[in-house]
Amino acid sequence: MRHGPSELAVVLSGSASQSEIGMTNINSIHPAPPPSSAAEAAAYLSQIESLSRRHVSACEGGRMAWRSFGEGKPVVLLHGGHGSWLHWVRNIAALSERHSVWLPDMPGYGDSDAATSADLGAVVAPTIAGLDSFFGVDGVIDLVGFSFGGLVAAQIAATRGKVRRLALLGPAGHGSLRRPRGKLLQWRGAAEAHDEAALGEIMRHNLAMHMLHDPARIDALALQVHIDSCIRTRFRSKGLARSGGLYAALGQTDAEALVVWGEHDVTADPEAVLRVLKDACPRVRTHIVPGAGHWVQYDGADEINRLLVPWLA
Repeated sequence: MRHGPSELAVVLSGSASQSEIGMTNINSIHPAPPPSSAAEAAAYLSQIESLSRRHVSACEGGRMAWRSFGEGKPVVLLHGGHGSWLHWVRNIAALSERHSVWLPDMPGYGDSDAATSADLGAVVAPTIAGLDSFFGVDGVIDLVGFSFGGLVAAQIAATRGKVRRLALLGPAGHGSLRRPRGKLLQWRGAAEAHDEAALGEIMRHNLAMHMLHDPARIDALALQVHIDSCIRTRFRSKGLARSGGLYAALGQTDAEALVVWGEHDVTADPEAVLRVLKDACPRVRTHIVPGAGHWVQYDGADEINRLLVPWLA
């Protein structure tokens, strides 16, 4: 069951204590084999959500929804455009073993209220306000961002500061050429008509064109996350994502930074972007995940988890 912002509270989800909500419980519901149908995927996501702690932060124009798992030093994960906290579904368990993992729905996404404008600041400022409310204005965090969330994370590190480690996965804002595989199909008509079969086929096509390199990896879980996240997206990030700003933001932060792309990311030519990045920001560490597409933390989840766990230690 999904909850609107008005239903959220800064309380534990369910009756479990904080010490009971963590890696062990999340691992206990990992499906083997993975969900093979939309119903199984939805049930699995519902179980993951039931293990979360739910929080809200106040911001101009409304409230922002957050979830957290585990205990330890805080690491905050920012989703991509047409996304939600579910973009991290294959990474929460690994990261929450040693960390308190915080996952917002940014303004205009998921359970959060709409952004007050179409500007990047309408996403960055409320997210900073939330961080300050949970961790204090001087609270140090680790920060990980994917795609549009990578650009947001870089801006937060540059303006708020107090970021120890910064990891950007397939970040937007590099301003260079993209490598589209094909045209994305319009899905809103099928969604509005409640045509689940047509919507599923359209979303499967779009995942193959934009998010996951190998169509065989488009499983029921990826499809359910993508459908759920897209339908609930109200913020339009495309123009911001393609307008640059990444290198300047990275140059203004003193955080230790790691930038990762999937080998086959269609939103960039990783080799070319990383060459420019290394020239602009020599201190930044870089990595390319072989065989992975844009949604690298799902497509190459095992490698991303092996990379992030020691990086965030």
